[in-house]
Amino acid sequence: MTKTTPPVTKNQTIELTFEDITHEGAGVGKIDGYPLFVPYGLPGEKAEVKVIKVKKNFGFGRLIEVTEESEDRVKPPCNVYYQCGGCQLQHMSYEMQLDMKRNQVQSALKKIGHIEDIPVHPTIGMEDPWRYRNKVQIPVGSKNGELITGFYRKRSHEIIDDMARCIITDEVNDRMVEAVREIANRLGIPAYDEKNNRGILRHIMVRSGQETKQTMVVLVTNKEKVNGLDTLIKEITETNPHVKSIVQNINPDRTNVILGKKTKVLWGEEYIYDQIGDIKFAISAKSFYQVNPPQTKKLYDQALEYANLSGNETVIDAYCGIGTISLFLAKKAKKVYGVEIVPEAVSDAKENAKLNHIDNAEFFVGQAEKVMPWWRAQGLQPDVVVVDPPRKGCDEALLEAMLEMKPERIVYVSCNPSTLARDLRILEDGGYETKEVQPVDMFPQTTHIENVCWLERKM
Repeated sequence: MTKTTPPVTKNQTIELTFEDITHEGAGVGKIDGYPLFVPYGLPGEKAEVKVIKVKKNFGFGRLIEVTEESEDRVKPPCNVYYQCGGCQLQHMSYEMQLDMKRNQVQSALKKIGHIEDIPVHPTIGMEDPWRYRNKVQIPVGSKNGELITGFYRKRSHEIIDDMARCIITDEVNDRMVEAVREIANRLGIPAYDEKNNRGILRHIMVRSGQETKQTMVVLVTNKEKVNGLDTLIKEITETNPHVKSIVQNINPDRTNVILGKKTKVLWGEEYIYDQIGDIKFAISAKSFYQVNPPQTKKLYDQALEYANLSGNETVIDAYCGIGTISLFLAKKAKKVYGVEIVPEAVSDAKENAKLNHIDNAEFFVGQAEKVMPWWRAQGLQPDVVVVDPPRKGCDEALLEAMLEMKPERIVYVSCNPSTLARDLRILEDGGYETKEVQPVDMFPQTTHIENVCWLERKM
């Protein structure tokens, strides 16, 4: 057996034509059939590329100069785009982003799920794909004795200190991060130094209600007692009437996890409120709430359409979170049962049901894959099951529980095309047919894509 040698070597500079793009947004070009993956390359472009890593069957390169540009190449409007890594697709026209995401879903269904000839509709995008995020979490550091805020440089814990704004987050969030940083700096509240485990202010988190215009400021600190907090609160609230809540989260651990276990309200309310469609939500510092409410409405409208509820159905919402999708379902169903492993989320879900005067939704703490078989043993027979799992997809036991319950329809909401395709294959082999898939762009300028899938039980 002859050993093949890659046709390129590390640090070699080559001319490359990009033929394709990966699901992570890297351009793909080939040298004598040997693929090279190069961030920021677009299909159809020719470029000068430096080879930076060579493996047996593929390699990686760095874009030096594009010699022939694609019509879909645009100038990124963010001044730190190539340093930050929070966004991956700002160099690409929005139309191409939407096409790329749809192609990614089709490819996963075909290669992983062996599911073909299923309608995958064009991705539902945004009219204005900027300033959509209603939540920001910014690390705090220091430079030359001054507080700095900004995201980390790619693959590092070094803060980009010349980052004045984030153009995918709500402008009010940018302004509040800046205001807190300036006041804390003036008051001498020191930044947390993760190397030495010293200092106070670790992160500034801001949440805003896009419909209500209410704002929550969360100060993540290394210890509970912080000198100057009263003055900081006074200055923030006197100049920012939209701030309804200031919260302190204490995280003394040496960890990359942003929020600690203890949270206390320093000023105002424990919750701010927002609205998606005609459903109102109470949002605490730790609540999981979709970061792009306008697109969430489109996502849930599609889920409701696929659920095809007449008002007589019993519905199970697995991975129900704070009840976002359950409450939309409850408006159209006879009864909704939600299950979620996080106790705080279930408490929020119950509060949100009360807030909206919805009494036909019940929420339970537990693992869906354990609770659902118990429900089945009690005689609960759902007409529709809705699942919205994390990126790892559904637990195998949950898929088995769904198949045993035999609902007429399954609506699968997914944030990962690969695990979606894997799970659809299991459901199809268990007697269901995938009818349609609708991608929804919840996170413009990034490679992430949400999908809603409609499955029907074969008779």
